[in-house]
Amino acid sequence: MFRWSGLLGIAMIILGEISMIFNIGIPVSTFQLVWFGYILLIDALVYKLRKHSLLHNDKLQFLFIMILSAGMWWVFELINLYLGNWSYVLGGKSLNIFEPANAIRVTIAFSTILPAFFETYELFKSLHLFSHAHLKKKHKISKRFLFALISFGVFSVLAPIIWPDIFFPLIWFAFFFLLDPINYLHGVPSILQHLEDKKMQTPVLLMLSTITLGFLWEFWNYWSNFKWVYHVPHVGFVKVFEMPVIGYLGYLPFGLSLYSMYYFVYSLFGHKGHLLEHKF
Repeated sequence: MFRWSGLLGIAMIILGEISMIFNIGIPVSTFQLVWFGYILLIDALVYKLRKHSLLHNDKLQFLFIMILSAGMWWVFELINLYLGNWSYVLGGKSLNIFEPANAIRVTIAFSTILPAFFETYELFKSLHLFSHAHLKKKHKISKRFLFALISFGVFSVLAPIIWPDIFFPLIWFAFFFLLDPINYLHGVPSILQHLEDKKMQTPVLLMLSTITLGFLWEFWNYWSNFKWVYHVPHVGFVKVFEMPVIGYLGYLPFGLSLYSMYYFVYSLFGHKGHLLEHKF
């Protein structure tokens, strides 16, 4: 039987959609409403497929993911102070998210990013998508290679801040190159380990998850009263919703960065295993 939380999630999404389409005022942000509804719905689907899910089996861990999600996105917002690639509006008027009242509003919205990401990833994995995706040969990871990746990661963080008009796309790669090698060295789940075990399902599903979410983020953002708008140099032509079409490519490495950032912080608390410890 489908979990009640999934039915609640469907109801929340429908209510949010109706509110967006007919511009009906409700006490909470419609953007937040649809995304919390999405998380409940996908978690219920994962539970139905596995009898195990993030929200159902470890609510404390799920709360940790939400808190970390908000903190991680604030890192990107601080970087965006230099980039100026996006800004927020509410009812068509500019919104300063650093004002205390607005900061609370957006922090709640930011807390949905990582849960939605992992729920989507777990759903795709439950469906055994790309389960047979393998590299043809094993690749050895050398210390020189790891040092080169970390160096490029440092460059990818600094260059967009120093030369934002040229290197702004690198920020979506940066934390993958910076943190994934560190995760690998400490025996924490990493993308690099799959160059050794040849299993490509995880990297492919991470990118598939964020490009899927990217479309939904932009779709629901477009109709929302509280939304972000882009100010991207050189590539602002041909938009799909608010996002320039070429900008969707940034969602692919963003999934790898989210994964690397999460497991880096996860390891700081003494954990080295995967988020969900069970067989698929």
